[in-house]
Amino acid sequence: MMKGLPLKIKNISRKGSNVVLEKHLFLTIIVVVIITGSLTITSFSTSATSALCTYVTGADTGSHSSTFNSQVDALLHYATSRDIAQQSHDEIFLSLNVLRSLAPCNFLVFGLGYDSLMWAAFNPRGITLFLEEDIKWVHKVLSRTPLLRVHAVDYDTRLSDADGLLESYKSVKECLPPRVSLRGNVHCRLALSELPDEFYNKEWDVIMIDGPKGYFAAAPGRMSVIFSAAVMARGRTRPGLTHVFLHDVNRKVEKQFAEEFLCMKYLVKAVDRLWHFAIPPAKYEDGTSKLTFC
Repeated sequence: MMKGLPLKIKNISRKGSNVVLEKHLFLTIIVVVIITGSLTITSFSTSATSALCTYVTGADTGSHSSTFNSQVDALLHYATSRDIAQQSHDEIFLSLNVLRSLAPCNFLVFGLGYDSLMWAAFNPRGITLFLEEDIKWVHKVLSRTPLLRVHAVDYDTRLSDADGLLESYKSVKECLPPRVSLRGNVHCRLALSELPDEFYNKEWDVIMIDGPKGYFAAAPGRMSVIFSAAVMARGRTRPGLTHVFLHDVNRKVEKQFAEEFLCMKYLVKAVDRLWHFAIPPAKYEDGTSKLTFC
């Protein structure tokens, strides 16, 4: 069809076709969520979920109509903008299936992007919190989707520290079970010790790790995030598992730290560059704690 066109025009055409295809797939996912959500939302009790409201709806999140409207807002946003998902179609559906089975739930997302409104819409009437290190990026995203629940955070690690952190953490007793904790744990460099209270005050049912940046030496890297997700999952007191999704596992640091702290025995499924872990609380039936992460 493009035979005879100059090479530059051919490349532009192909790129445009890919964007259109990705956009169609992205919108299809949102539509599926709205349809299935509208069919199942009446099964949720308003009284049982009044404490788990999604910030995306912005108003009366206890009503079925406002939840539906928030998903429609997401569809309208993506249908009228050039924003597309940062994960692949198959990766998105892996997380969506878990969120759909748990919603409304507590959903923690490391990283903020143009697909953040989509993630919030996937957790109707639940708490969805985003943590992002780049304050300029926070302002840019919120200028387009102002109702997202976001905290700007600082990380004191660098990707170049990764090897040293992995080698040295076992010599720091505050990094090891059963004493390991997060809030105020300034002795363990891998612990996220100074985040907003909301981070510590909730038990997170689903944790998505798609940030902070981890592709150049001076970037924060995801070492402390992966470690802290493991600590939170192990310390869970509510019934059930903690589902942790780690993106970019094709990279060395993500893979190494996942194997060390999230544990391959808890790996449920791998799709493209996304790994799904289902991690139980670190308690034996007699109440004693495990002494290692894996």
